[in-house]
Amino acid sequence: MTHDSESGTEKVGDDAISRKLEQHLEKEKHVPAGHVAETAEEQAMNRRINLKMDVAMLPLLSLLYLFNGLDRGNVGNAETQGFTEDIGARPEDLNFAVSLFFVTFVVFQPPSAAIGRWLGPRHWIPILMLCWGSVTIGVAFIKGRGALIATRLLIGLFEAGFYPTSVAYLSTFYRRFDLAVRIGLFYGQYAVAGAFSGALSYGIFQLNNTHLINWQWLFIIEGVLTCFIAIVAWSLLPKGPGTAWYLNKAERAFAAERIRQDNALYIVHEYSESGTEKERLSKRDLTEAIKDWKLWYVLVFNILASVPSAAFSVFLPLVVEGLGYSSIHANLMAVPPYVCGAVGLYLFAFSSDHRKERGYHILVGIAISLVGLIVMLTVASEGGRYAGLCVLLCGSYISSPLTVAWLSGNTPEPGKRSLVLGINGWGNLAGVIGAQVYKSKYAPDYRTPLLITLGIVIVAFSGYLAYRFTLAWVNRRRQKVLAQMSHEDVMEERRNDTRYADRKVTFIYGL
Repeated sequence: MTHDSESGTEKVGDDAISRKLEQHLEKEKHVPAGHVAETAEEQAMNRRINLKMDVAMLPLLSLLYLFNGLDRGNVGNAETQGFTEDIGARPEDLNFAVSLFFVTFVVFQPPSAAIGRWLGPRHWIPILMLCWGSVTIGVAFIKGRGALIATRLLIGLFEAGFYPTSVAYLSTFYRRFDLAVRIGLFYGQYAVAGAFSGALSYGIFQLNNTHLINWQWLFIIEGVLTCFIAIVAWSLLPKGPGTAWYLNKAERAFAAERIRQDNALYIVHEYSESGTEKERLSKRDLTEAIKDWKLWYVLVFNILASVPSAAFSVFLPLVVEGLGYSSIHANLMAVPPYVCGAVGLYLFAFSSDHRKERGYHILVGIAISLVGLIVMLTVASEGGRYAGLCVLLCGSYISSPLTVAWLSGNTPEPGKRSLVLGINGWGNLAGVIGAQVYKSKYAPDYRTPLLITLGIVIVAFSGYLAYRFTLAWVNRRRQKVLAQMSHEDVMEERRNDTRYADRKVTFIYGL
């Protein structure tokens, strides 16, 4: 390791990089370089740093995402108490407003992620939360179809950049194959939010004989809590691993350096004291993200695979109500399926990092969703269909976060990565599909929407299978080229910027 006396930053020496690259090419054909053997001391330091991050930072970010999910899906809970009727709208207006929410939510993800990269996640994340929390409070007092649509558009706008900015933020703290389980724990709050929202709604809806309707209290309480948590987060989130308040001086230096080394074979940057790159975003980052074939390839199937989780984040209480539960109890009975979703995600994310594999884990998760859908469509009893719903959600939350980890690990350039994750946020177009499929006219059994969802998920399974084997084919082509290259040619390929980061023939895609 060498030191740059002028910039005060540490850089990985060429000899060390050469050894890492040779080791990778010889032993780990299926894993992107950066994951290499460590000494016992380094392993102990990594475990200690990860543990401190898991205790001090990850729960805070997960709590923020919990409130992101609450404020996104609470209209479904409110509708069980006559929300649209009370504000002078129709049930169909809710479906339309939810669809429009996903329009702004999807369209503004890439630009909002770019702002997050430029401004810094520790500032942008709390700002977004304060904005959508304030709008959520305002929903308690809206009247009419127009106000319903306007507030959903605004919440979609402000929530758009939260997830990609947060995931890009996590990728600056955790190494490539430490990341999926953390994204899983983080993303799992989306499922936990559904469970917590059902339990919280059940409690709030017991409020009677007040000057406000019970669903109004739901929006007020959740909005106020969101704003409060945002202010707390603003003071606690560090700029980067090099300035993390919960690490000591030696741990901060090591935490920053391990992230540099994770991508040092393919990118060259100057780093600030915080451990983040001084050059935040470049024009080439934008052009390379737009030209990234693997992003657009998987995006279509990510959208399709996300339809069940996106649809049920809003409409699950109504689907459960169709199984014969009363309107209030439907909110409570929506909790177990969400818990199943969270547990399934956590188990698969842990296994994915441990085995350093993404594609087959996603495929098994989608297959579990298919089993749940088939049970719901073929079993006549309400208890059997409810069990099928739990199985469906157990598999539904796996594909999206593991796809994020897959794309993140296969995109070593941080600037491009932030844009790739922002564009991948268009996977939330699944919410538009879900809002249009799960309409009230199909109540109470929602058989037609479930049949449509079954077809969509089958296509998603086929697409992910083809995507994994396409990456494997590209890897084989690159390995044939590498076999003809001398050591000097390989090192020149690393230094030369003609091919950008993961486009270099020395980069092996993780599968």
